[in-house]
Amino acid sequence: MTRTQVDIFISGGGIAGLICAAAFAHSGYSVLLADPQTPDISDGSAQRDLRSTAYLQPAQALLADIGIWRNLDPIAVPLDALRIVDTTGTPPQLRDERAFRADDLGQQPFGWNILNWEMLRQLRQLVAHTPNITLRYGVGFRGLVTRTTGAFVTLSDNSQISARLVVGADGRNSRVRDAAGIAAHTTRYGQKSLAFSAAHVIPHENISTEIYHRGGPFTMVPLADVDGLPASAIVWMNEGRRTHALAEMGPDDFNREMTERAVGLFGPMRLISDRAIWPIITQRAARLTAERTVLIAEAAHVLPPIGAQGLNTSIQDIAALIGCAQNANDLGDAAMLASYSKQRDSDIRRRARVIDLFNRVTRSGDTGLQAIRLAGLKAVHDIAPLRHQIMRRGMGATYSAKT
Repeated sequence: MTRTQVDIFISGGGIAGLICAAAFAHSGYSVLLADPQTPDISDGSAQRDLRSTAYLQPAQALLADIGIWRNLDPIAVPLDALRIVDTTGTPPQLRDERAFRADDLGQQPFGWNILNWEMLRQLRQLVAHTPNITLRYGVGFRGLVTRTTGAFVTLSDNSQISARLVVGADGRNSRVRDAAGIAAHTTRYGQKSLAFSAAHVIPHENISTEIYHRGGPFTMVPLADVDGLPASAIVWMNEGRRTHALAEMGPDDFNREMTERAVGLFGPMRLISDRAIWPIITQRAARLTAERTVLIAEAAHVLPPIGAQGLNTSIQDIAALIGCAQNANDLGDAAMLASYSKQRDSDIRRRARVIDLFNRVTRSGDTGLQAIRLAGLKAVHDIAPLRHQIMRRGMGATYSAKT
């Protein structure tokens, strides 16, 4: 049987997989990307999905380097500040708040918010017109055999790929991870998030807002105006039963609950999208690599949706992997994969620990933990060197392209 030969095989055609393909191709490697789903936005349904992702500065730098940012910049909403609001009581009442401003560091915005469907559309167009990328939509990963010199991949249509490196970008239930014999540890919190978008009367002023209360944060990330009204993408974390109850509410009741949960900071709020439920977990792969195989994004780690760490951590995986490839004597060899693990494992573990602790504190209704939460907020903000350090760490490592 004839095998297609490439430098890189990528399993997974989501945002992370597409960025990875574009980044490797930009660096001169041949790439084959396979995904069992076939994209179809021809009916316009994707454009009605107002879910979005905030891309922090290092992610934006990588997107600029691979040549896609010029298309994203006109549709990206800048995030000039992060507003943290602490609340208590029933119904929630504002207790204190602090704002962390990007210009406090003398820099550009913390990040930019982009609709997920728009990002996928732009990435799919980019990879479709990149000569050294082969796309196999509608075909999934089936099996993997590796040698010290390379890897052999079998796809669901029985076609075979010969690659120097296999990248698992196929999500939290990664088949590549399973095929490589890598276990994953999962922590469950009994929480779920409700993801949706809302219009509101009071403008967001390009400020992302996190409102703390028992159950978990209520996070509002700025969107462009919708039908002439300010709008935000919202992730509302709660105990699972409460999330399902909110998802099943009629629009009027839900709008009242949402406005109350936001302690009236944005005036009356109105649901303008579907509501999607997502389980809140922390998941880490026991290892990031195996012979000729590497895991990135949710195949490697799943984090609660706090502080825009999820996809931005995934993009840091990609930046590190590209750097390791460029410095390798043999793409995909043991030395290259060890370098990637060394760079990413400790950072992923640290972020997972911090976000796990943060989630446990912010969701708690215990008055003692709530007092600690408020004291911590004041200390982090009011002590300038500490504030600057936390802000820099939250944005992640600076990305720089190899010249």
